[in-house]
Amino acid sequence: MSDEIKDLAREIDAFSQERDWDQFHNPKDLAIALSIESSELLEEFLWKQPGEEKIEKVREELADIFNYALLMAGKYGFDVSEIVRDKLAKNALKYPVEKAKGVATKYNEL
Repeated sequence: MSDEIKDLAREIDAFSQERDWDQFHNPKDLAIALSIESSELLEEFLWKQPGEEKIEKVREELADIFNYALLMAGKYGFDVSEIVRDKLAKNALKYPVEKAKGVATKYNEL
């Protein structure tokens, strides 16, 4: 994991520890929190035309999503850089450039 991501994860963990919130941060509840925060991000776009969203609200909801995602990765001891790169490699096999470039077709329909 990059040093910057490790430092950020440590800051988030310290913030949680200082408040004794670790007791609430089991994987199930972190997954639920991620879903809720993702829904709050979606809410910012609901019934709006592109460009009408409040950028500060988008920024805050993304921060909440990243906070919970990093906490969850920590619970499982995942190296965030590694799991993201592993997923990119899998997606590269599912979506080869020559078939997927410029199209939004699901991999099993390419």
